[in-house]
Amino acid sequence: MTNMPFSPACSTAPCRSVTGDDNWPQDRLAEARAVIADVAHHSDHLVRLACIVLAAHGDTAAEREDAQRLLVVIDARRPVRRAQREDNGRAAE
Repeated sequence: MTNMPFSPACSTAPCRSVTGDDNWPQDRLAEARAVIADVAHHSDHLVRLACIVLAAHGDTAAEREDAQRLLVVIDARRPVRRAQREDNGRAAE
């Protein structure tokens, strides 16, 4: 294994925002809340990521529980959509 000058996985320096603002964790929480608030206009993948962030780092227990519940719903929809795509593919043949 070669010695790399920089490896994010083993870096001991604290993470910083690109803008230099130390409020980046709160910024990520705000972004996750915005995605959840407008869930109809975001992909399931993005909603899933927002749920993971809020479930782990939400401010209140209720917010964390709601994010976990929405994550279950998003994950439950995935197989149905896959089955629908497969059925549509068979109908087109």
